Amino acid sequence: MRKTSLDVKDLQLNALLEVTQAVNNNLPEEDLLKIYRFTLLADLKVEKLALYGEENGRWICRAHFGTKTHFADQELPKKYLSLQKERVVTDDVFSEFESVFPVYHKDKLLAVVFLKSGLDDSKQNRFLNALTNIILVAIENKKLARKQVEQEAYKRELEIAKKVQNFLFPKELPKIERLQIEAFYLPHHDVGGDYYDYIQLNEDKFLICIADVSGKGVPAALLMSNFQASLRALVRQSGNLEEIVTELNLTTYRSGNAENFITFFMAVYDFKEQSLEYINCGHNEIILKSNGKIQMLTEGTTVLGMLNPLPFIESKKIENLTDFFVFCYTDGLTETFNENDEPFEFERLKSIIEKENFSDINRLQHVLLDALQNFKGEGNFHDDITMLSCRVRNK
Repeated sequence: MRKTSLDVKDLQLNALLEVTQAVNNNLPEEDLLKIYRFTLLADLKVEKLALYGEENGRWICRAHFGTKTHFADQELPKKYLSLQKERVVTDDVFSEFESVFPVYHKDKLLAVVFLKSGLDDSKQNRFLNALTNIILVAIENKKLARKQVEQEAYKRELEIAKKVQNFLFPKELPKIERLQIEAFYLPHHDVGGDYYDYIQLNEDKFLICIADVSGKGVPAALLMSNFQASLRALVRQSGNLEEIVTELNLTTYRSGNAENFITFFMAVYDFKEQSLEYINCGHNEIILKSNGKIQMLTEGTTVLGMLNPLPFIESKKIENLTDFFVFCYTDGLTETFNENDEPFEFERLKSIIEKENFSDINRLQHVLLDALQNFKGEGNFHDDITMLSCRVRNK
């Protein structure tokens, strides 16, 4: 029995009401698509439909019914992405449909709909187009809202991480005759995974350290904040560097789920004994300059957080140090690239330190930064850069 124009209008109004109510009720995307499918099937007597939408750069079938082919496994051919108006289907893959039409919103293609309708009405497809537009615009708005919420959450997380990271670095560094310490920190992102510290242990001893966590951004900063808190607690409890590093490794292993690791260098100088004890945990070559001679501080163990227990560990003590200079850095310095894709490298850094006599170590920061900037040229820094300089005059 042929449907009258009034019957068709009633069906369309019912469909419009159901879809509008679903949108107003803020239902999830999957529920909106289910209601859309049911409305077309029950109220508008659509026999077959396949609705294609964009998802992460791919055009996939987001809803289909009444078809012999399982279109969820069938990607949309690129030729349909330039479709401007409804046309008859001639493609073999979609031959079970009668027509295909695009759905646009503000010149943006939202969907491509393949259709076979049970109603003989010239205005049916135009109404389906409008109905589909309502559903898909609602889904697009949900995506935008969700993205905005995620961005706001990330901003809040970033602000927290910034505040946490500000507590990582010492507020003041000593600048007296017998001890001068200077530091420089340049994060690649808003927050990074580098860390340096100075801790006065007692009247005769102080600790300096530098660390670099794998990964960047908020997760790296949060893992490093946990590492710093653990370090500061441990150095108050024990003076044994090997014990401290063993506990730090365990803490990092658990916090990072053995997926993240930290390179770390720690040294304790004793003014009374005139000795420097250190452990290098898979970090870069730390430079010690004394009496005009360069020495690399590399002894210790492997990176922290990957293996538990550590496969080996040994601290190293250097005696009779009274007038010396220690330079610590993270690999963002030596792995800065120029326009020819060449790295700054350790040898260039070592050469600068060998040539200069830094009676005032603040000069070192400027010399190195100028050298780094001139080497880099117009390119960008690709990693966090941290430098820590320590000058001791124990006479």
